[in-house]
Amino acid sequence: MVLAGREGSRRVLTAVDDAARTLGLRPGMAVSKAQALVPGLEIRPAVPEADLQSLERLALWVMQRFSPIVAVDAPDGIVIDSTGADHLHGGEAALLKALLGRLTLSGVAARAAIADTWGAAHALARWNADPVFIAAPGARVPVLSPLPLEALRLSGLVSVGLRDLGFACIGDLIGQPRAPLTRRFGPDLCRRLDQALGLASEPIEPIRPADLISVRRAFAEPIAAAETIARYIGKLVVTLCAAMEERGLGARRLDLLCHRVDSRIETVRIGLAMPLRDPKRLTRLLSDRIETIAPGFGIEIMSLTAVLAEPLAAKLAASSLIAAPVPDLSGLIDTLTNRVGARAVYRIAPVASDVPERSLERVPALAADTGAGWPDHWPRPSRLLPHPELIETMALLPDHPPNWFSWRGVRRRVHRADGPERIFGEWWKRDAELAAVRDYFRIEDEAGERFWIFRAGDGEDAATGSHRWFLHGIFG
Repeated sequence: MVLAGREGSRRVLTAVDDAARTLGLRPGMAVSKAQALVPGLEIRPAVPEADLQSLERLALWVMQRFSPIVAVDAPDGIVIDSTGADHLHGGEAALLKALLGRLTLSGVAARAAIADTWGAAHALARWNADPVFIAAPGARVPVLSPLPLEALRLSGLVSVGLRDLGFACIGDLIGQPRAPLTRRFGPDLCRRLDQALGLASEPIEPIRPADLISVRRAFAEPIAAAETIARYIGKLVVTLCAAMEERGLGARRLDLLCHRVDSRIETVRIGLAMPLRDPKRLTRLLSDRIETIAPGFGIEIMSLTAVLAEPLAAKLAASSLIAAPVPDLSGLIDTLTNRVGARAVYRIAPVASDVPERSLERVPALAADTGAGWPDHWPRPSRLLPHPELIETMALLPDHPPNWFSWRGVRRRVHRADGPERIFGEWWKRDAELAAVRDYFRIEDEAGERFWIFRAGDGEDAATGSHRWFLHGIFG
C-alpha cells in the first residue's frame, strides 16, 4: 500500500509501507512508474492536513511529558529542545529510551537523534538513527559529512542540481565557496547548511494550545540578575495560581520559559507529586532552579505555563483542636524529584506473584495504596539481590540445606537452617516454567549472618531445574 499526493502538476508517492519498499517503491516516485513496477498496487490518497493535526497532537503529548520546548517538524517529525529537562529522566539516553518506549507501546514506530542543532538532529534521526543516535557535543561536521544531500531539508530540484555538479553528500558542500552556490541555487542551500552546522540560529517556537493556563511578562529593559528573576517568578506564580483557582485546577507540571535577547530560550520544568496551587511552594521550587538559567545578555520575556493541571478542590482548615495532623510529604517529594529526577524518587509496591523478583515494582512515591501485600507466612529478606547469584555448596538431596556455601570467594559454614519453602514457576506466563520449582532456605552462618538461598529444582527430577544453588537475598 502507498499514499499518493500532488507535487506541483505531478502525482507522486508520499509514503510507502514496508512491503512496497521491498519492491523498490520510494516516496517521491511518480505514481505511473510505481503502477508499472507493481501491478495491483493499492493506492490511497494522502491527507496532509490530517497528518499535520496528528503531529500536533503528538507534539502536545511530548511537551506535557518530556520537554517544555516542542514543535512540529513537518511532514513526519517532531523537534524537541531537551535542555533543562533531560536530567528529570536520568540523562539524554534515558530520555530517548523512555520516549521511544512510550511511542512503541502506543503503536507508533519512531527513530530519534540528539544533536547540537535542529538541522543536525533532523538529519541524523532520518538517516543515521537505528533507532536512536546521540551525537557527541561539537561533533557536527564528522557525523553530518557522510549523510546524503537530502538530509539538509533541501527541495528535490536543488538536490538533483547538486548531484549533477558532482556533489554526493553533505561533506562535499562543507568548505565550498558560498557565492557560486547561492547564485545558482538561492539562499536556502547555504542557510540550511549553516543551520545544521550551528553557524546560523534556528529558534524553536514551542507549541502552546490555547486552553493551557499561561501567564507572560515582557520587560522594557532585559533582566539578568538572579534576584530580579526570582522576584518576577514570584509575581508570575501568584497570577498563575489565581487563574488556576478560577478553574478549580492545581498544577502537576510547570514550565518557565525565559526568552533571551539573542532569541535563545532558557527553560525550567518542575514536576509535582500532587496537584498544587500554593504560591509559596511553587515559587520556592522554581527559584531553586534559577542557577540553571543562563541569562546571557538579558531576558526580555518570561512566561509560566501549567502544562499539566488536574482538578483541585479548595480545602478548609480542620476545626477540631484534638484532630491529629495528617503528615504531608508532597513538599519533600517535590524538592527531591526536581533535584535528582523523577526516576530516582519512588517506593516499592507489591505485585501479585510468588516469584520473588517479580513480586515488586517501582511506583511513584505518593501513588495510592492498592491494599496488596507480600506473603507473610514465610519471612522475606530485607535486601533482595537484583539477580540470584550462583554459589558453591555441599548438600544432601532432596530436602536438606547445605552444610557450607561459597559466595563471592568467601566460604561460609552453615550453623542453622530453616526450610525448604517451595515456589512453583508461573506456567501461565511461560511454557518453560510449567514444571520449574525452587526450594528456598533461610540459613545462618557461624558469624551470625543470615542469607536466603534456593536450589533450582526439586532435587530429584531434572525437568524441574538445574539443581544448582543460588543466593537471592540477605536478612538484616
